[in-house]
Amino acid sequence: MIDKPGGMTSHDVVSKLRKITGERSIGHLGTLDPMATGVLPLVLGKFTRLAQYFSSAEKTYTGAIRFGFATDTHDAEGQPDGPDLNPVLTLKQVRAAAARFHGEMQQMPPQYSAKKIAGTPAYKLAREGKTVELKTATIQIASFEIRALEGAEATFRMSISAGGYVRSVAHELGEDLGCGAHLSRLRRTQAGVFTLAEAHTLEEMSALAGNIEALEALCIHPRTLLPEMPSVTGDAMALGRLRNGAQANLPEFSQAPLVKVFASQRELVGIAKRVAGTLFQPIAVMG
Repeated sequence: MIDKPGGMTSHDVVSKLRKITGERSIGHLGTLDPMATGVLPLVLGKFTRLAQYFSSAEKTYTGAIRFGFATDTHDAEGQPDGPDLNPVLTLKQVRAAAARFHGEMQQMPPQYSAKKIAGTPAYKLAREGKTVELKTATIQIASFEIRALEGAEATFRMSISAGGYVRSVAHELGEDLGCGAHLSRLRRTQAGVFTLAEAHTLEEMSALAGNIEALEALCIHPRTLLPEMPSVTGDAMALGRLRNGAQANLPEFSQAPLVKVFASQRELVGIAKRVAGTLFQPIAVMG
């Protein structure tokens, strides 16, 4: 897991990790905009097969919102929609306006986003000056705390569901206050089970280039991944059947619909779906 620096795309980080690790198959679990920093979980090699199971993870951010003008991208990297209104706001006003951004709500994604329209990312169409017709999406905001207000900039902490855009919240908050606003800073502090405390910088990773054991030691233990799924260790016969796509009995009695199947403490064989009782069907085999 990487603590992404500002000024890099998530794809830039993936490219850098490919050079450091020598592994070509790498994917990230949730894009961070170039301006944003913080938690960027990555899956390498056979673990890319698990990416689909992380798609619903809630994410937590800290950052700042600048009031006075909106931008076309809803963040500091975009073009201003008009002059700076230099608003005079109070912390009480901002907190009162932010209160509505809580729970389930409909959100319009930014035009400059990765949302696809007929297979083309919206940001590509927007850059070409084409009309971008996006649909609202249902999101969940678990918390949105305005921490302080200094001049025209408010700092905040937010926990939002997968697919939610923090910069859209900043934009709408500016509209509600009648002065425009955009996201000026953003740092992801948590994505599901992944936290900043476990993240490593690209400099740390680069220093270990070529040292496979040291690089593996920086990776999160496989048994802590997808904590909603129980872990079970199978015997040779059961593992052989699962690896060949056949059903097998496993010593797992929690009744959870999905389980992580291991051959040893660290060797993850794959994900299996409960068919009945302790009978399981493999749905993602790692090898």
